[in-house]
Amino acid sequence: MAKLSHHSQFLVLVIILLSICHSEQAQSSQSQTLLRIQALLNFPTILSGWDNNTDFCNSEPTSSSSVICYEGSVTQLHIIGKKGAPLLPRNFSIDSFMTTLVKLQDLKVLTLVSLGLWGPLPGKVSRLPSLEILNVSSNFLYGAIPQELSSLTSLQTIILDDNMFSGRLPNWLSSFSVLAVLSLKNNLFNGSLPTSFSDLENLRILSLSHNHFYGQVPDFSHLTNLQVLELEDNAFGPQFPRLGNKLVTLVLSKNKFRSGIPAEVSSYYQLQYLDISFNTFVGPFPTLLLSLPSITHLNIAENKLTGMLFDNLSCNADLKFVDLSSNFLTGSLPNCLVPDSKDKVVLFSRNCLATRKQNQHPFPFCRNEALAVGILPDRKKQKQASKAVLALGIIGGVFGGIALVGLIFLIYRRLSSKRAINKSPTRSITENASSGYTSKLLSDARYISQTVKLGALGLPGYRTFSLEELKEATDNFDSSAFTGEGSHGQLYRGQLKDGSLVVISCQKMKKSQSTQNFMHYLELILKLRHRHLVSALGHCFECYLDDSSVSRIFLIFEYVPNGTLRSWISEGRPRRSLNWMDRIAAAIGIAKGVQFLQSLMIPGVNSNNLEITDILLDLNLVPKISSYNLPFLGDNMVKFGHGISSGGSRDLSIDTRLEQENKNDIYNFGVILLEIIRGKPIKSADQVDVLRDHIQLAVTADYSARRSVVDPAVNKVCLDQSLKTMMEICIRCLLKNPEDRPSVEDVLWNLQYAAQVQDAWRGEYRSSEDSSISP
Repeated sequence: MAKLSHHSQFLVLVIILLSICHSEQAQSSQSQTLLRIQALLNFPTILSGWDNNTDFCNSEPTSSSSVICYEGSVTQLHIIGKKGAPLLPRNFSIDSFMTTLVKLQDLKVLTLVSLGLWGPLPGKVSRLPSLEILNVSSNFLYGAIPQELSSLTSLQTIILDDNMFSGRLPNWLSSFSVLAVLSLKNNLFNGSLPTSFSDLENLRILSLSHNHFYGQVPDFSHLTNLQVLELEDNAFGPQFPRLGNKLVTLVLSKNKFRSGIPAEVSSYYQLQYLDISFNTFVGPFPTLLLSLPSITHLNIAENKLTGMLFDNLSCNADLKFVDLSSNFLTGSLPNCLVPDSKDKVVLFSRNCLATRKQNQHPFPFCRNEALAVGILPDRKKQKQASKAVLALGIIGGVFGGIALVGLIFLIYRRLSSKRAINKSPTRSITENASSGYTSKLLSDARYISQTVKLGALGLPGYRTFSLEELKEATDNFDSSAFTGEGSHGQLYRGQLKDGSLVVISCQKMKKSQSTQNFMHYLELILKLRHRHLVSALGHCFECYLDDSSVSRIFLIFEYVPNGTLRSWISEGRPRRSLNWMDRIAAAIGIAKGVQFLQSLMIPGVNSNNLEITDILLDLNLVPKISSYNLPFLGDNMVKFGHGISSGGSRDLSIDTRLEQENKNDIYNFGVILLEIIRGKPIKSADQVDVLRDHIQLAVTADYSARRSVVDPAVNKVCLDQSLKTMMEICIRCLLKNPEDRPSVEDVLWNLQYAAQVQDAWRGEYRSSEDSSISP
C-alpha cells in the first residue's frame, strides 16, 4: 500500500512538472511572437524596453504599450505610437505582420494605433477567434473591410478611424449581434448606409464622420441603446434621421439635410451635445432645445431656421456653448443666453435679432429670405406684406409710366440713328444684353459652391470686355495672333493692357439663336473656375445694328504657357522630363479637375473626351484641363484652350447619360495615366487594350517586371508600392465594362496614397530627382 502511495505521488509530481514546462514553453513562444512583432514594427522607441529578458505577463503597463495575460496567455495587446507616425519602411509587409500576430490565439483586445501600418487589412485577422475589441486607428490602411471579419462573432468594438479605408459598408456588419462601438471616422468610405444597420440592437456608438457617405440615414428609432451618433462631413439627407430618445451626442453637421427639425427632438432628455450646423434645415427653431435637462452644447449655425425668440425663454443652467448664427431668427436674445462667465460662449450673428451686437441683419431680410425658401410668415405678417406690395405696386406704376415715356423716346432716337448710319454693319456692346440678365448672373453666383470660389484663387474676377480691348490685345486680330480654328470659331492669343496673356475664342452666331441662350451659356461658363481648369475671364458681345441680335461672341480665357502634359512626358527632352512625384501630382490635379466638373451636375455637361494633349501646365507645372464640354446653345460641344473639337451627345435620359459620361471620363483618364506611367505616346484604342493587359501582368509579377514597364526616365526613383498603386488604378480605369470602373473619388485617394508612399521615401532619391531641371 505504501508503495502504491509512493507511485501516485510521483505521478502527480510528473504531471505538475510537465504542466509547468508546457506553460513555460507557451510563455516563451508568446514572448518570441511579441519580439517578432517588435522587429516587424521596425523597433519603435515605445517598445525599446522589450528584450529577451522581459517577462511580458508581469511587466508594468505604460501609456504606450501594455501586455495583459490570463492564466499565462496573452489576452490583451496595446501598442500606441506617437501621433503622426510615418509609414513603416517599404519592406514592411502587413500580411507577414498579421501572420505573426495571429499566433497570439487567445487575444481578446488588440490595439495598434499610430504605428505607420500600411496596406490592406488582411483577412487573417479572423484567425483570432476570441477577439472582442479591434482598434487599428491612425495608420495608413486602405481598401475594403475584409469579409473574413464577419466570422468574429464576439466583436464588440471596431475602431478603424484615421485610415484610408474605402468602398461601401457591407451588409454583413449587421451580423455582429453584440457590436456596441463602430467608429470609422476620417476614411474614404462611400455609398449609402445599409438599412440592416437598424438591426444592431446593442450599438451604443456609431461614428462615421468625415467620409463620403450619402443618402437617407436608416431608421435608428429601434436602437434603444444608441447614445452617440456622429455623421459630420458627409452627404446624408435630406430628411432628419429617425432616432431613439436616449441619445447623448448627436452630430449631423456639414451634410445635406434640408427638412424641418421634428418635434420629438425636444424629448431627447439625455441629449448633451447637439450639432446640426452647416445644413439647410428649414422651418421653426424648437426653442425647447435650449432647456433640455442635459444639454450643454447646441449648434444650429448656417441653416435656414426661423422663429421669434423672447427675453423670458428658459435655458439649461449647464449650457456652455450655443451657436445660433446665420439663420432667420427674429425677436430678442433671451436673457438666459447672455454670457455670465468666460466659460460660456453664445454666438448669434447674421440673424435679425433686436440687438446691435454681433452683426445683425434688418428684420425684412429674414422675412424675405424665409419666403425665398418656402417658409410662410404668419397671417398678421402676410397682411403687412400685402400692404407693402400695394405700396410697391403704386410706386411701380409711377415708374412704369416714366419708363414708357423713356421707351418711346429711345425708339424715336433709334429710328433716327438707323436712318443716319448705313456704313458700319456691327457694333460692340460692353454690357450684358439686359440689366435683367446682369442681376440673374449675380444671383446665380451666390449659389456657386465654396469649391468654386476657392478654386479660382489667383485669377481676376469674371468681367465684360469691350471689343476695343480685344482688338488692341490681338493687334486687331492679326494672323500672327491666330492659334487655331474649330467648328465653333477661331482662337487668338492676346495680351491685355496689364500685361496678362489670354486666349480669345471668337464664335459667329446665327440670328435665330436667342440672347437668353447666350446668357444661360455664360452662366455655366462663370461657374467653371477652378485651379485645374483653364478658366474663363470674361466675354464680349458684338451685335448687328439693324436688329441688335448678337453677331459674334468672344470668350476670354486664361493663357497657360508651359505647353501640354505630353510635351513634358513622352515628347519631352531628358532635361525637361517630369520626375515621378511631379507625374503623380499632375495626375492628382487632373482628377481633381474632373471631380469638380462632375460635381456640378449641370444637365448637358457632356463627357469631356479627355486627352493628354488637352492637359496644359502652367509655370508651376500645375495641370489645367482645357477641354471641358458644355452644351453650346443646345448645339454641339466646344473645347477651349489650344485646340477645339466637337461631338454629339447620346439620346439617353439625363441621369443615365451623366453616369455613363462620368465613366467615359474615367476611361480617358486611365489612358492619360497609361502614358504618364510608360512615357510613350498612345496612338490607338487597340494599343490601349494591349498595354492594359501588359500592365496587368506586371502588377501580378515582381518589382523588376514593373520597372520594365515604367518610363526609364523615372524607373530608378519610383517606389514599388507607389508604382504598383498607379498601375492598379490605371487598370481599373480601363476596364471594358463602365460599371466596373472606379469613381473619381476612388481614383483620387489611390493617387494620393501613391504620392504619400513615394513622398515618405523621397529623401533617399532626392539627389536623383533634383537632376531634373524645373522650368
